[in-house]
Amino acid sequence: MKRKKTYLLFLKLSSIAIVTFLLLTGCSNAKSNSSSKNSSSNQSTLAKIKKSGVLTVGSSNDAPFAYLDTKTHKFSGVDADIIKEIAKRMGVKKVVMKQVPFENLIIDLNKGSIDMVTDAMYIRKDRLQKALFTNVWYKEGEAVVVPKDSSIHSISDLSGKVIGGQKGTAFLDLAEKWKKEGKVKDIQIYGKQTDLMLAVNTGKVAASVTDGIVANYTLHEDPSLKLKLLKPYTPEETGKIGAAVRFKDKSLLNEVNKQLDAMKKDGTLKKILAKYNLGSDYYVNVKDGITKNINQ
Repeated sequence: MKRKKTYLLFLKLSSIAIVTFLLLTGCSNAKSNSSSKNSSSNQSTLAKIKKSGVLTVGSSNDAPFAYLDTKTHKFSGVDADIIKEIAKRMGVKKVVMKQVPFENLIIDLNKGSIDMVTDAMYIRKDRLQKALFTNVWYKEGEAVVVPKDSSIHSISDLSGKVIGGQKGTAFLDLAEKWKKEGKVKDIQIYGKQTDLMLAVNTGKVAASVTDGIVANYTLHEDPSLKLKLLKPYTPEETGKIGAAVRFKDKSLLNEVNKQLDAMKKDGTLKKILAKYNLGSDYYVNVKDGITKNINQ
């Protein structure tokens, strides 16, 4: 009888020990899994990019800045060449472009669907409230596009005329300023650069105010457009171009700036600009190209 009681006590203690062991093991695994998940979620964007070997950038697909070439299907353009060289120096093998409407680029950036915005975006006070910007890549200004047979020879000739502008750009802000000042009658707004140029070509608007580099490129590439640049003309909206990253991605910002400044010092950036017929007027040196971010 005593042996039976001893045996039953042994079984009971053994069961308790097994249950305790399983509970402790389960807790340990849960903590391990939780720790692993937290480690993954806390990993910086820069670390994730280097680990995957892929940098995803957002662009509205506007040539000649950052676009998918219809013939080669490759990510091309001045901004594309700059970011691909930066990525190469960072040890990142591939840069992928995601097409996003220009006015939604910073929105998509902050949603996390892209790592950076690289689309000839002006570094402006309102945008510095929404994202961090790299040091200056280059500078440029706007141009006014008119039909070849247009009677418009100066800004004063735009009085009483309807002009076109692209949504989300600094040039649309300029067009709206002209409207307030009475320099133009009204503005038609378009979502794409191609639609804007077509509107001028078909007479829907008398002129358009747009990116000077884009306008030059478009008229050179598409001779069917019966358009020309208004000359002489002095740009009012000269701006500095950079790439945008999320506020939390300061390590990515610092790494991009490091490689960008190195490209300026060794002449690589000037070579890329020259490839797109952008001379010294577009170049910004290291000292003058430092961006003062608000949240940094």
